[in-house]
Amino acid sequence: MKVSEQWLREWVDPAVTSAGLAAQLTMAGLEVDSIEPVAPAFEKVVVGRVIDLTPHPDADRLRVAAVAVGGAEPLQIVCGAPNVAIGMCVPTALIGAVLPGGLNIKKSKLRGVESQGMLCSAKELGLAESSDGLLPLPPDSLPGMNIRELLQLDDALFEIELTPNRGDCLGMEGVAREVAALNRCEFRPLLVEAVAPVVDATFPVSLHDPADCPRYVGRVIRGVNPAAETPLWMKERLRRAGVRSLGPLVDVTNYVMLELGQPMHAFDLGRLCGGIEVRRARPDDRLELLNGVIVTPDAETLLITDQHGPLALAGIMGGEISSCTDATRDVFLESAFFTPASIAGRARRYGLQTDSSYRYERGVDPQLQRRAAERATRLLIDMAGGQPGPILEAVSPDHLPALPAIRLRPARLRLLLGLDIPAAEVEDILHRLGMTVTTEPDHWQVIPPSCRFDIAIEADLIEEIARVHGYHRLPGNQPLIRLEMPPQPEGQVMPERFKDALIQRGFQEVITYSFVDPAFQQALDPERKPLALANPISAELAVMRTSLWPGLLNAMIYNQKRQQTRVRLFEYGLNFIPDGGELHQEPYLGGVVTGTALPEQWGLAARPVDFFDLKGEVEALLALTGEPEAFTFTAAVHPALHPGQSARLERNGAIVGWLGALHPRVARELDVEGDVFGFELRLATLQPARTPAFHELSRFPASRRDLAIVVDETVTAQMVQDSIRQNGGGLLREVRLFDVYRGQGIAEGRKSLALGLILQDLSRNLTDSVVEETVSRIIVGLTQQFSATLRI
Repeated sequence: MKVSEQWLREWVDPAVTSAGLAAQLTMAGLEVDSIEPVAPAFEKVVVGRVIDLTPHPDADRLRVAAVAVGGAEPLQIVCGAPNVAIGMCVPTALIGAVLPGGLNIKKSKLRGVESQGMLCSAKELGLAESSDGLLPLPPDSLPGMNIRELLQLDDALFEIELTPNRGDCLGMEGVAREVAALNRCEFRPLLVEAVAPVVDATFPVSLHDPADCPRYVGRVIRGVNPAAETPLWMKERLRRAGVRSLGPLVDVTNYVMLELGQPMHAFDLGRLCGGIEVRRARPDDRLELLNGVIVTPDAETLLITDQHGPLALAGIMGGEISSCTDATRDVFLESAFFTPASIAGRARRYGLQTDSSYRYERGVDPQLQRRAAERATRLLIDMAGGQPGPILEAVSPDHLPALPAIRLRPARLRLLLGLDIPAAEVEDILHRLGMTVTTEPDHWQVIPPSCRFDIAIEADLIEEIARVHGYHRLPGNQPLIRLEMPPQPEGQVMPERFKDALIQRGFQEVITYSFVDPAFQQALDPERKPLALANPISAELAVMRTSLWPGLLNAMIYNQKRQQTRVRLFEYGLNFIPDGGELHQEPYLGGVVTGTALPEQWGLAARPVDFFDLKGEVEALLALTGEPEAFTFTAAVHPALHPGQSARLERNGAIVGWLGALHPRVARELDVEGDVFGFELRLATLQPARTPAFHELSRFPASRRDLAIVVDETVTAQMVQDSIRQNGGGLLREVRLFDVYRGQGIAEGRKSLALGLILQDLSRNLTDSVVEETVSRIIVGLTQQFSATLRI
């Protein structure tokens, strides 16, 4: 939320600097993210009044203006703005002025005509990103007056990051109330007087769902002038709050929202029929919103309707069908209280985030609606005229939030804060926060104000006292911590060991959201239906992940778009696996790689990473279990992986995970650049490890025999190695695959595998006859199982 310091100090003016005020708010829980000037630096820009206007003799689009700036003689200034007119007051940069961006104004000639300054737009003064013409100033502005003084531009803008529980500070009044409480200074609340009705015009309101909307205040105002100008002071306050001026009918409702924290809406009364109904959506309801989007609201969405159908998404955005236009003469002002539960998540469901929904989701004061309607009425009548009718209020008292009576015990306060705060100070703090306090013999009975939705229990009151008393004044005590060494079972590999191994191999760990984009989830794991969130952070984070790949690929894409060509990421986290009506949370380890196999260097030529590079990374993890031979890689099809470069990893028949190249179709859908390879392993199956045990070392040398065999392409190296181990007996210690050959001399559909066999005995030297007997047995087994032949 953006807060103008000048505006704030009209409500409360503590004797602290801007920096001191920002520090106070931050320490009290209203974090000030930044302090910025409301306008960039410029000088020698004054109010000028155009007193004469003549065509430029040599340029059709230029005119020569005579501008009074408070001196003895008017200035001659050449101007090309389309809206320049005699009698208007505009910002005028004098000779020697320095504008934002370093532009120096000098005496010059434009197409042969001398120009003694420059008439300025809002953009040229740094007050807007774009402008259609000169910035008009109030007609009664005094020529020669400094523009910074007229517009009060020597102001600071506080960007405040509010926590979700502080909806009461989403208006200037709430922030001012907080500042007054922190500084023990006078708080000057806005005095809103009731506007007497002039006409007997009403529009009926009925609450069909009072649990979601227990209070709705409306008022008819007839005969407004939609062409009236919003005063400059209001435009400036809206601009500083980041709100664009759209004319008085809209500006007034936005201004009251910024001032008091109450969202409002203005309907064109002439486009309404019958009466206002506040109800849930029905199956045939459709609504075109003010942004042009047509929505079909679901049954959980609260609507503002009339007899013809929906007019607005309650508390979110109005509809085009009832919006105010240049032809609007009669308006119906809405000021309602919608419960946070009825609005929370609804805006994001339709891809929206509005100022109104932001406030209603966090809670609006349920007693504020009539006061806000009176304030908006007065502002609108002063700006655009009109005749107000009586205020009509539909209310369901049983559904309005009840103010809790909370018991606050001094002993509990002392226990949680670690110090004794005098009773008088406690009562003073609570009173300054607008609370009603009753003193009992051993406690206080406290009723919070209606604007403080977040105060419900004793701990909330203690937090408020600590905030205002000052967190920095609380004592710091070292807590007593009992240290306990957790067991480190040797029969399991801890996740940290897997993570360390990947880091040592050049991977970087990432932590991504457990909420993922439904499009990524569908592309990478289409066979599982993920759990959809009822109240997602955004449309891109709307479902719970069933795989680590969506988050990892999103992080990879983020890096690729920032010119990172070699990316190696991994993540350890939970997947949320649906199983019937239940949801299982299981830890997984996943990774993705793209780019070159090795970092750029002079010793080896660069080559792209491939499937076998990734397989080697996974095998390094398997080696940590102490029994890598228990794992098998089986060629299999996964919907997210390339059908020719994917494998299922199993351990003694149980699935551990998958690895392979990202499917080209998926890569195109997700806008991934280059070849990407990934793995994902289930920790429950991967972690069991062989307990370390001593094995006798042989004193006798090992013997090696190399075999080159020819087998069908369908026979995998894993199958060959398994057969060799099965037939090798107790002398076989190791099998090494060191070459794969296809080409000349090998029949089509066949391949040659070269393997090294390491044999060794614990009690003797191996003779050639013993070695050859073992090798022969292995060859016979390969021949019988795979029709293998020796390559000569």
